[in-house]
This record gives sequence, structure tokens and C-alpha cells, in this order.
Amino acid sequence: MLTRKNKLLLYKLLSLFSVVRGYNILMITLAQYLASIYILSPNLPLRQVILDVNLFLIVTASALVIASGYIINNFYDAEKDLINKPTKSMLDRLVSQRFKLTTYFILNFLSVFAASYISFRAVLFFSAYIFGIWLYSHKLKRIPLLGNLVSATLAIAPFFVVFVYYKNFETVIFVHALFLFLLILAREMVKDLENMAGDLAQNYKTVPLLYGAIVSKSLITFLIVLTAIPGYLLITVFDVGYMYLYFAGGLLLLLLFVILLWASKGKTHYVWLHNILKFIIIAGVFSILLIDVDLVLNRIL
Repeated sequence: MLTRKNKLLLYKLLSLFSVVRGYNILMITLAQYLASIYILSPNLPLRQVILDVNLFLIVTASALVIASGYIINNFYDAEKDLINKPTKSMLDRLVSQRFKLTTYFILNFLSVFAASYISFRAVLFFSAYIFGIWLYSHKLKRIPLLGNLVSATLAIAPFFVVFVYYKNFETVIFVHALFLFLLILAREMVKDLENMAGDLAQNYKTVPLLYGAIVSKSLITFLIVLTAIPGYLLITVFDVGYMYLYFAGGLLLLLLFVILLWASKGKTHYVWLHNILKFIIIAGVFSILLIDVDLVLNRIL
């Protein structure tokens, strides 16, 4: 049986995993590798992509920066999260703020150290990425709409660096990126509706607090309409293999989302809406395998 000391250590490890949102980092890592294998370098041997040291270092540096970003965001939002996410916040508080900050600096140092093995440009990129996340957490997230735009931009930055690494700038990739960016931006706007109580208590100036829920819902609906455009193009114009099934299903879910959005009246409803968009984003990661089923089967077999 676990001793009291071991149990406390286990709880602290779970707390740190919760703070850095390890499940999100694992999903982003998987998405970077799947995009590299099946979208950005489909003609390269699977072994060559997976064993590419530079790609591994890019993915590792990205994971470290994202983890540190969640830590600094948690540090600045500690009081707000007590209201918006009381259960998660109590778990997060098992790790001291001092330990979180120490871990934050260590992770950032390790990310830049990993990038230094790639190139000086990689060091500049990840240094700017670290600064951008800090600036967002400290200042920009309190600015209505700008904070949402910066957050969505930071979220797709790990994929941008992989695109640059493979020097694959085909139009279809930018349309994919636009679809993802708009989805993430809509999700950020929904989170503002979801977190109104804590944002109000901490004097955050978000769109729903400044202009009301109706204006916020109208902006989210507009973003969903914009999202449908690249989604439609990826179904009808570009060759995405069987992934068109994902985009078709995604557009139907987005239609349902808009209907539920205007019927929503409280935090519980907004959490469901947030989860719908999160599901579409996560499903998109695994649907990358549908782009070329034959290629997937050949590489597996």
C-alpha cells in the first residue's frame, strides 16, 4: 500500500500534470508527427521522418514551451481559476507557486537548449514564442478580442514551425491552417462566455463582459461561418482523400453548434459548446490518417 508521503508525491505529480495539461501536449505532439508524416512529407520513408533528430528536437522544444506556457498562464490566473474551475484549481494548488515558477524557467531553458541543436533561427523562433506566451498571459489576454486572436495564433505556432522546417507551403496546407485557426479562435470566444464569473471578479475585459452575451454569440457565429468556408473548399476543391468525411461531419457539427449556441443560457451550456469545438479539433488530428489510407496501410504493413 502507498504511504502517506508517497500519496502526497503522487498527488503533486498529478497536480503538475494538470497544470501543464499533459494530455493537450501529448495531442499536439501526435498532431505534429502525423502532419509531418502524412501531409508535409508523404514521399519520405516513414523511418526517415520518425527518426529525424531535428524534427524530434522541434517537437520536444514545442512541448517544453507549451508546458511552460500553461504554467505561467496558471500562475497569473490562479485567483480567477478558483472561481471558474474550483475543483481543478484545488488540485493545481498542491504544487507551490514558487515550484511552478522554477519549473517554468527550467522548461524554457531546456526548450531553447534543444532548439540550439537545430539552428540559430530555431533559437530565435522559440525565444520569441516564449516571450509571446508570457506577454499574452501577463497583458494581452486582458484586452478584448486581441487576447483571443493572440491565443489562437500561439496555439497554431507549433504547426507553423514544422511547416517551415519541411518548406512545404502548398495552398492546401494554409487552408487547413485557416480552418484550425478559426476553430481555435471560436473556442477562445466560447471560453470567455464560460468564464464570465471569474473574469468579472478579476476585472478582465472580455467581449461578453463589455458588450454582452448577444454580441459575443454574434461574433462566434460569424467565426463559424468563416470556418465553414475553408471547410467547404477542402471538401470540394482540394484533394484531401477520405478526410473530406471529417470536414463534412465537422460542418454538420458546426451547424448544430450554432443552433445550441443561441439556445444556451448558462455556464453548463457553454462548457458543452466548448467541448463540441474541442472534439472537432481532436478528431481532426486523427482524421489526418484519412488523407491517404493506402499510404497509411503501406507504412503500417
